[in-house]
This record gives sequence, C-alpha cells and structure tokens, in this order.
Amino acid sequence: MRVVFAGTPEFSVPCLEACRASGAEVVAAYTQPDRPAGRGRKLAPSPVKQAALAAGIAVEQPETLKTAEAQATLAAYRPDLMVVVAYGLILPRKVLAIPRLGCWNVHASLLPRWRGAAPIQRAILAGDTETGVGLMQMEAGLDTGPVLLERRTPITRDDSGGSLHDRLAALGAEALAEGLARVLAGETPAATPQAADGVVYAHKLDKAESVLDFGRPAIALERQVRAFDPWPGSDAEIAGERVRIWAARAIEHPRTADAGSVIGASREGITIACGDGALRVTALQRAGGRRISAADYLNARPELRSPRAS
Repeated sequence: MRVVFAGTPEFSVPCLEACRASGAEVVAAYTQPDRPAGRGRKLAPSPVKQAALAAGIAVEQPETLKTAEAQATLAAYRPDLMVVVAYGLILPRKVLAIPRLGCWNVHASLLPRWRGAAPIQRAILAGDTETGVGLMQMEAGLDTGPVLLERRTPITRDDSGGSLHDRLAALGAEALAEGLARVLAGETPAATPQAADGVVYAHKLDKAESVLDFGRPAIALERQVRAFDPWPGSDAEIAGERVRIWAARAIEHPRTADAGSVIGASREGITIACGDGALRVTALQRAGGRRISAADYLNARPELRSPRAS
C-alpha cells in the first residue's frame, strides 16, 4: 500500500513513524514550507521534514494544494491512502479524491467536540475531564468526517498543554497503526458518522489571550496557565512587575482584597486575589529570565513578604 503522509509540527512525527512501521510504503511526505524561526529568523525545516529526510522519504512543500500543478504532483505518487496529521493546509475536494482509499486524518479531540485548530488547549480551558484522538475519514468540511477509530484519555489537574500534547500524539500514532494494520489485512474499518449535537470549534490560539485577568475565577486562570504551557504562556502583573506564570493552583479564599492583589507570599507560593477564590503561583519567569520557583522569586523581591502578604 502506497501512503502519502501530510503533517508539519512535532505532533505529527509519531504518526509518520507509525506509517513507516506499518508495512505500508511511505512514498512522500508533504509539509509546510520552511519558516523563519529562532532569534536569527533563519528558515527552518518542520519536524516532519526533518524526520522524513532522515528516513529517506521524498518531501514536498507546496504553498497550496489548490493548483492543478500541485494536484498533478500528488497524483504522480499514485497513493492508495493519504494520512493527514496537523498539516496546516486545506485539502480541496480534488485532492481528497486522488488516493484510492481517500484521506485519513488524526485529530486530537473526541469529535464532534473541538473541531478546528487548537483542540488540546481548548479542552483544558473548558475544564473537560476527558479527551482523546480520532482517526477520521476526511470530507470537504472542517473535521466533519466519520470516525474510524478512537482513543480516550482523562485530563488531570496536573496536565498542561505540553503534557497532553505528547500523550495525544502517542495515542494518535496507536490509532493510526491499528487502522493501517486493518487495511493491510484486508479489513475496512467501520466508519461512524459524527453526532449532530455537541459540535464545538477549537479556534486557533492568539497570543493576545495570554494575559491573565484576575477579575475572573481562580479556577479559570489555573486552567489558562495549564493550557498555555508551553505556548503562548500566561502573562500577569505581580505587585507592579510583569511576569510570565508557568504553574499555579486555584484555592478557595474569601474576597478580602481587590482582584490582582498579593494576599499571601511564602515558599509554597504567591497567592493572588481573584474574582472568585485565589490563585497560588508556584512557578514563574521574570522578563529576560528563566523559569524559577515562587520561593526563588521571593528571594529577589523580599518586600512581598509583608504582614499583609503572609
């Protein structure tokens, strides 16, 4: 079976490896064009491009798949199946029709909840207690196709966007491996249409969302800190200094001060009043610095250990 793989970020790489290990022939890897990265803003290859080149797989990086030329190039690979994992380009109907078995997508949510670009972070922000990955037969709509296989995982209070990303990437590779094994064995995985109810869209993350609003409930801010680790991070002001908060826990606390006020400071954390409850910050980063504990931060700002903030 000839497979064309399409993906771009680190999330996609385990699925590329699953394709390679399945016994199918990965004839090409499609990925986004090289983009500027790092302080020098030099063009950098995507993680999928790096993995594909290391494995000796042909790499294609079209700006779009909407042109006749791009579609002819894809058709020339004679794919039986196209596997799409966080690719970043829209697949037109003509592209979906090229592979004999169509196109599969590995999506990081339990569809139809969290269709769209940022399902991992949106699930944490919403306080979901469970998520997963779906192996989906692609249609022209945005993440609307029937689901072939699914894997589930709980979202714990210790999960960050990064930890959940890594777990779902591994689960996605597991689901894809099973789907490929079934096809190679001559079995067609049953396709379950998505429910009409429960559709929620996971809109793309915006760096403007990174600012913490202490007027909101503490539990919402805790989820924001977790969801936005490692990107875009959660920015806030602590007693007049702009910092980035990397770890925090919502606690019950009566409203005794204005939202945003430091109401406690010890080695256990810096406690900040919120619209409902309080947020205890345990890890943060000063401008130009590195991630440090609350205890180390207080060593640099001993004035926070006032009678009021104790």
